[in-house]
Amino acid sequence: MGKILKYKDFLLALAIFLSFFATLSFAPLFDLDEGAFSEATREMLQNGNFITTYLNGELRFDKPILIYWLQAISVKLFGLNEFAFRLPSAIAATFWALGIYWFARRYFEEQIAFLATFFMITSLQITVIAKAAIADALLNMFIAYSMFFVYLYLDKKDKKYLYLAFGAIGFGVLTKGPVAILIPLAVTFIYLLIKKELKLFFKTVLNPIGLIIFSAIALPWYILEYMDQGMKFIEGFFLKHNISRFKTSFEGHGGSLFYYVPVVLAGILPYTTLFLKAISKVKTWFRNDLYLFFAIWFLFVFLFFSFSGTKLPHYVIYGYTPLFFIMAIYLKDIKNDLLYMLPALILFLILLFLPEIALAVKDNVKDEFAKEIIKESPAYFTLTYRLFFGFSIIFLIYLSFNKHFDKITKSVSLGFLSVIAINFFVIPTYGKIAQLPIKEAALIAKKYDYDVVMYKLNTPSFILYSEKFVKKRAPKSGDIVLTKITALKNIKKYKILYKKNGIALIKVEK
Repeated sequence: MGKILKYKDFLLALAIFLSFFATLSFAPLFDLDEGAFSEATREMLQNGNFITTYLNGELRFDKPILIYWLQAISVKLFGLNEFAFRLPSAIAATFWALGIYWFARRYFEEQIAFLATFFMITSLQITVIAKAAIADALLNMFIAYSMFFVYLYLDKKDKKYLYLAFGAIGFGVLTKGPVAILIPLAVTFIYLLIKKELKLFFKTVLNPIGLIIFSAIALPWYILEYMDQGMKFIEGFFLKHNISRFKTSFEGHGGSLFYYVPVVLAGILPYTTLFLKAISKVKTWFRNDLYLFFAIWFLFVFLFFSFSGTKLPHYVIYGYTPLFFIMAIYLKDIKNDLLYMLPALILFLILLFLPEIALAVKDNVKDEFAKEIIKESPAYFTLTYRLFFGFSIIFLIYLSFNKHFDKITKSVSLGFLSVIAINFFVIPTYGKIAQLPIKEAALIAKKYDYDVVMYKLNTPSFILYSEKFVKKRAPKSGDIVLTKITALKNIKKYKILYKKNGIALIKVEK
C-alpha cells in the first residue's frame, strides 16, 4: 500500500487529466442538455444580454446565470467549440475532487483521503458529468464545499467556516437555484435534530453576517432578472422549473419510487461491489458525528429525489460525495477480488458485444428511429475498440486472481481502466453515432447559409453549430428541413442533401 500512496499526487493528477480534461473535444455536444446550455451561451454572446438567457431566440428560464457566464468567458478565450463549452465543468469537477481530498485529510488518514478522491474522479457518473457542458458539475462542487464548511463550523465552532458555507450556498443558488439551499439546510436540520441541538441550527442559519454574504452573492442577478422579465421569470423559473419539477413528472422525466436504485448501482461503476459492501455495514454509518453527517447527506438526497415527481439520473449525484468517503473506509472489508471486479467485467463484456446485443434486440424496439440508429451503428465499433475491451476483460480477470497486488493497487488499476474505457472509447463512439450527424448537417447548413426548419426533432446543438436560429413547424414547399428519416413519410417530395444514422437534411420540393 505504501508504494501506491507514495505516488498519490501524481496518480490523482493523472486521473483528473484523463477523466476530466483529456477528451473534452472528443465528441460533439450532446442533445438535449449540452446543446441547450451551449446554444444559450452562444446567444448570450451574440445579443450581448448577460442577464437573461435565450434559446433559439426564445426565453430560457431553466437555470440561473453562473454556468452561462463561465461558458461565455471560456468561449471568448478558446473559441466556439466543444472544449470551451465543457471546460468550466471540468475545472469545477477538479475543485470538487480537491475539496474531497482537503476535507478528508482533516478527519482521516492519508489512505482514505486518496481513495475517496480517486473513487470520485473515476466513477462512471462523475467522469461523464465532469465533462458535460451543463450546470451540474459546478453545482456539485458548491454543494460539496457548503457541506464541508457546515460540518467544520459545527465541529470546530470557527465562524470563518460558517461564512464560507454561506458563500458556497450563494454561488450554488446562482448556479441552479433553491436546491443549493435545500440540501445543506435539510441535512443540517436533521443532523442537529438527532443531536438535540436545534437551537444551534437556528443560530447557524440566521447568522446575520452569513445572510449578508449569501445575499450579496446570490440576490443581485435574481433582482436584475426580475426587473428585466417580471412575472415571466417567477413563473418560468420558480414555479415551472423548481416547484413543478418536484410536484409532477416534468417533460416526461418520471419514474418509480425505486428509480434511483439502479441509477446509483450503475453510476458508481466500477465500484458497485464496494458500495454494496458499504451498504451491508449501514449500521456502522452512524457510529460518530462525521459518519452520521455523511449518512444523512446521502440518504436525504436519495430519498428526497426518489419522492420527487421529476426524476433525472444526475439528481442523485448531489448525494454522492459522502459515498466516496464511506466506500474508501470499507475497501479493507472486500475479501473476494473477483467479486470486486465483477461489475466492471460485466460492463466490459456488454460493451465488447454491444453491436451484436443491439442487433439481437432490434426487432423488439418499438421506436423506428432507434431501430435505424441500431442498424447503422455496428460500423462505428472499430477493431481498436474491440481489442481494448477484449484486453481489459483479460486484465481484470488476471487482477482478480493475482495475490501480489493489494486492494489499493487493484482499485487504482480498475479506476484507470474504467476512465479510459468510458472517455476514450464509449463516449466518442456514441458521439459519432448519435451526434456527429447533427453536427455535420449543421455545418452544411452554415456553409450554404440555409434557413432551416426543424421537424419532429429537437436538437439545440444544430442551432449552435449552424449559428442560426431554426423554425419549428411542418415543412412547406421550398423549405430546407432537418428531421428524422422516420418522419420523411409525411413529406411527399424532397431532395436529400445529407443523410446519416437516421438524420436527414432535405429540401422539400413541389
